[in-house]
Amino acid sequence: MSEKKAVVLLSGGLDSTTVAAMARQQGFAVYALSFDYGQNHRVELEFARRVAETMGVARHAVVQVDLRAFGGSALTSDIAVPKNRTAEAMGHGIPVTYVPARNTVFLSLALAWAESLGATDIFIGVNALDYSGYPDCRPEFIAAFEAMANLGTKLGTEDGQAIRIHTPLIAMTKQQIIQAGLALGVDYSLTTTCYDPSATGEACGACDACLLRLKGFAEAGVADPARYRS
Repeated sequence: MSEKKAVVLLSGGLDSTTVAAMARQQGFAVYALSFDYGQNHRVELEFARRVAETMGVARHAVVQVDLRAFGGSALTSDIAVPKNRTAEAMGHGIPVTYVPARNTVFLSLALAWAESLGATDIFIGVNALDYSGYPDCRPEFIAAFEAMANLGTKLGTEDGQAIRIHTPLIAMTKQQIIQAGLALGVDYSLTTTCYDPSATGEACGACDACLLRLKGFAEAGVADPARYRS
């Protein structure tokens, strides 16, 4: 019997790489999906390619969706990425690094690919503890999207197959995510988290994403193997 297929959103980051490892550990053939969406930190796509290659995924697709045409985010326009914010500041409000409706767009395209593959499982590395201000990382959003997916596809209606959006990291701390990934053999030197990296991928060490990553590794008692600008 062939492996069950799953579409896994893969940015090349710590969370999505951990989720890909979890999907593989659960016996899924991983169909990794990355997006060239006009992000300033486009170097992440090279990290995604390396992760996909190392993991031996069934296929790695990179889809172009120009969200830079709309802007509205520090990741898709010339708005500055916030640096050296306190944990308290990060815990309030929706940060300027939020990309309008990004996960809605990404999950919709993941759903389209899953249906074409005959796959009913989609994995995404959203987390409601870190970046709790992101509305498209919350359990309520995921539940609503899953309900829509089952109502708006041939798989979910005529074929009567239940489509499931898997969010294994949604209630985990960064420390727990790192520990889970290490237990699965994830090589975090292959990943990037930074929202303002150098052209060659060195992390800034000061954006929200970097600070949360560094805190997670420190709490896990493990050195972060990512490359940081000196």
